This record gives sequence, structure tokens and C-alpha cells, in this order.
Amino acid sequence: MFREQPNEEGSASLSQQIGTSALVSKLLMMRGVSTFDDARSFFRPSLDELHDPFLMKDMDRAVNRLTDAIAGSEKILVYGDYDVDGTTSVAMMWTFLKAIGVETEFYQPDRYKEGYGVSLEGIEYARENGFQLIITLDCGIKANHAIALAKSASIDVIVCDHHSPGEELPDAIAVLDPCRHDCDYPYKGLSGCGVGFKLLQAFALQNGISSNVTYSFLDLVCVSIAADIVPITGENRIMAAHGLAMICDDPRPGIKALLKIAAFKGEKPDISDVVFILSPRINAAGRMAHASQAVLLLASTDDEKADLLAAEIEALNHNRRNEDQGITRSALESISNNPDWIKAPGTVVFSPEWHKGVIGIVASRLIETYYRPTIVLCGEGELITGSGRSIKGFDLYQALLACSEFFVKFGGHPMAAGMTMRREELDKFREKFNNILAEHFQDSVARPNINIDCELELSQLNLKDYAQIKQFGPFGPENMSPVFIAKGLMDKGSRPVGADSKHLKIRVKDPNNYQFDGIAFNMGEYSGMLSSGKAMDIVFSLSENNWQGNKTLQLVVKDLNYSEI
Repeated sequence: MFREQPNEEGSASLSQQIGTSALVSKLLMMRGVSTFDDARSFFRPSLDELHDPFLMKDMDRAVNRLTDAIAGSEKILVYGDYDVDGTTSVAMMWTFLKAIGVETEFYQPDRYKEGYGVSLEGIEYARENGFQLIITLDCGIKANHAIALAKSASIDVIVCDHHSPGEELPDAIAVLDPCRHDCDYPYKGLSGCGVGFKLLQAFALQNGISSNVTYSFLDLVCVSIAADIVPITGENRIMAAHGLAMICDDPRPGIKALLKIAAFKGEKPDISDVVFILSPRINAAGRMAHASQAVLLLASTDDEKADLLAAEIEALNHNRRNEDQGITRSALESISNNPDWIKAPGTVVFSPEWHKGVIGIVASRLIETYYRPTIVLCGEGELITGSGRSIKGFDLYQALLACSEFFVKFGGHPMAAGMTMRREELDKFREKFNNILAEHFQDSVARPNINIDCELELSQLNLKDYAQIKQFGPFGPENMSPVFIAKGLMDKGSRPVGADSKHLKIRVKDPNNYQFDGIAFNMGEYSGMLSSGKAMDIVFSLSENNWQGNKTLQLVVKDLNYSEI
């Protein structure tokens, strides 16, 4: 469907003010950029535009407690989740505190022995080892019992989280979470690492530490933003832009080692490379072994040590890939063998044999086949563990909140969540979850919507406009790469490519005989449509090909259908 189109007069005025083409100005207007000053801020994201961290509820309490702990030489435990967001958060906070001479360690729960969030084992570790302050990162907002236990042991806790809170906040010395109902922080979409960064930023401001010290961690914040499916708008876009520049121009040893072992061949990594190259490898440590390996890699200052750690993580990632492919096949078979599950508005699948470390990935894979909210569960005992992924427009967390009577614990945000439940409750949960979905979708089958910015002719595409469109990035949720539609195109030599002819390499011409090349990933089955001799409408975004120094534009096909003209 088409996005709401901007006022033509306003678009023309903007074009004149900033000297861009009508197409680029139109795309800017659709992103809320309507004046010269808007455009300057949009094209040049400035760190000066980051919000004052003290606008976050409890930030003053957090900074004062951390300052007192350092002044009193207290032992501080950095506690974080085992996914990419938690791992980058821990690497950032642990490195910062060590750099200013603090006695500190980090702790991440074992995915299999302790599960997600602040564990009782982690609190006991802190008590036994004399820690007086715990800083939680990307977790803690619903860890009321564990934090109460810490308080009873005279251990203070600073919570840095971005997940939705429960009815009652934990009894911590400070709870930093922009999603708190009583928090007026202007930007609600921070990652967990982003919340941790705001704590460092506030601490540095109050203690006279150069902002360049905190800005040196924006590469880790960028990785967390890309991996955790948070909006790349506002403050996140500023931090992601500057962090991505660091990854491109001067990557830290751990990131450089991961790019090298993945045989990255591009000129400079972009956000999609962070998502598909860096993130799975960072995640693999916590999924297949222990997340501490990834923290040590990201915190490493030695290239040789980083290369060794990256090689270990690459082996884990290879095992992870084999596991998730096998479990995905098994899950798809389970669904196909149950007609009611095929027709259901949601997917809830379980097997005691599946690997807990990859069920979140499998949930995402299942959405590629059955586009609907998906929960994948595993576990051999009385308690089973699940991971959920959602689709655009459906708040998974709120749906699970409505099913909370079935859970021992759960948490998450609109697009992803985790839960633990009793196996005996599985069928009841599946029924209620699907009833909620059926009501939301009003008995219609969910379909992925492609939001199209505008219709154009192939002759309107050029490298100059594309160079400016690239500056709309970093691209991601709520700031996606522009999508176009061109109508009445004819095939001029498209062919299947890749393993099992999975993809299509296309060449098309428009009614004015203007030709363009393109690629259609995972669309090999459309080969017959293209070669039918009928006119096609093609929905696409743009990318740049650089072959032997010759740069050309290509279409990245999102969808196609027979033309009505």
C-alpha cells in the first residue's frame, strides 16, 4: 500500500531550499523533514542533539549511587543478559568502569541453568563475593523477587532496562527505563545498551569526564540497536549513525576480528551487515556456550587475542546454524501435520528435543513461511521455555500479558518476548493466544504489508539521487529504505541464480524502453511469471553495484505481479 503522499507545494518548496530533486524532497517530506533546518539535522545527525540523560527518571539517584560506590572503593558487579543487547551493554559498562579504576566484574546468567533475567544464582554470587552494588543491563525491570533478595543482603541495585515494566517496579536504588509510566524521557525506543549508555553519559557529565570517552562506545550501542529491532529514529538514529561510522573507519579489535572471520568483502559495513554478520556471531556464544566469550571479544584491546576469540565464536555460530536449520524443518513439519495449526492466526509449537539456544531464531524463520506471531517452546521437564517473535502491527507483549496466568515468568517488548510455563498449560495457552489473535485480525489471515513510497519510471533513477537517499540511513525499523513501484515492465532476460535456483537475476525494460538490472532474493519461483511475456508491476528498493570500479544502480525486488495496464 502507498504511504500518505506529501503536499506537492511543500515538497517543491523544500526542493528549492535544499537543492535536491523533486523525488528526494518528496521522500524527505514523507519522513517528517519539511524545512532547511529539519534537513540539516536529518542529513547530519549530531551528537549535540542527544537528550540530556538526567531527563530520565531516577538518573540522578543512579549517578549519585555509582559515584558514592566508586568513592568508597565498593565492589561493583555488572550484570547483563546473554543476547546481543545484553552482551554489548556488559562489554561497554565493564570496560568503562575498569578504565576509571573501579574494582568490577561482570556476570551473565547461563541460558540453560539460570534462564533470562536477574537470577537468584546471580544474586547469590554477588553476596558470596562481597559485591555492594549491581548494575543490571537489558534486564531487571521485572526482577522484583531477585532484587528484593539483593536488598536483604545489603546489595544495592541500579536497573538499566528498556523492556515493559510490570504493575510494580522492583525495589532498586534506581530504575532506569524510558518505558516506565512515570518517566518523561523524550525518547522511548532506546535499546538496553542505549539505556546503559545514558547512565555513562550522565556519570561523565557529573564527574567531569570527557564526552569523547562515552562516545567511544557508540559502536557497541549501534550493534545493540541493529540487533534488538528497536526504531532507528531520533536518538537511536544519531547513535547508530556515529557508531556505524566507527565500525567502518576504526573498528575495535573484536568487531574487526568478526568481520575478518566472516570474510566480509564489502567496502564498508552497513546496518544490514551488523544484523546479518556481527549479530548472529555475538549471539552464538550465549546460545551455544556462554555469553562471556562474546563480552571478552568485544572488550578486547588486542588484535591477536580477538582473532582467537572470534575463531571460537565462529565455530559456535556454525553449530548454531546447523541447529536452527534442523529445528526449523522439524517445526514446519509439525505445523504441516496439524491442519488446525495451519489455519490458526498464530503459531505455537513445542518439542522437548529442540535446542533452547536457537528457538528465537526458529520463531523468526517460521514467520518467513507463516506470516503471523509465533511462539516456539522447548524443555524436557515440568517447566518449558519459549521465545516469541511478532509481526508489524501486533504487540506481542500485550498479548502475552493477557495470557499471564499461564506463565511462571515472562517479559519482552512488542516485537519479541520470552516466557517460562508449565508444560501442562501449553494447550490452554495456545487456545487463548490464538483467540486473542483471531480477535485482533478479525478472522483474516495476516499478510506482510509493503509500504510503497511512490510510483516512478525507471528513467527517474540515477546515482546522484541514490547518493542522497543513502544518507537517509542508517535504515531500520521506522526508518526503512525507500520502496518504489514501477509498472508495465517487460522481462529482458531474467534467470534463476544461487543454490537450488533460489534467487532471480533480472533485467527489465519499461514502456519507454529504459532497461534496468536487479536481484530478487528468495523469489526463484517467480521465474515463470517474468518469462511469461506479460507486463509486470515490480515493487523494489535500490542498491549499488560496484564492479571493477564501475558503479551502477540495481533494483532489489520486494514483490511483483502481473500489470493491469
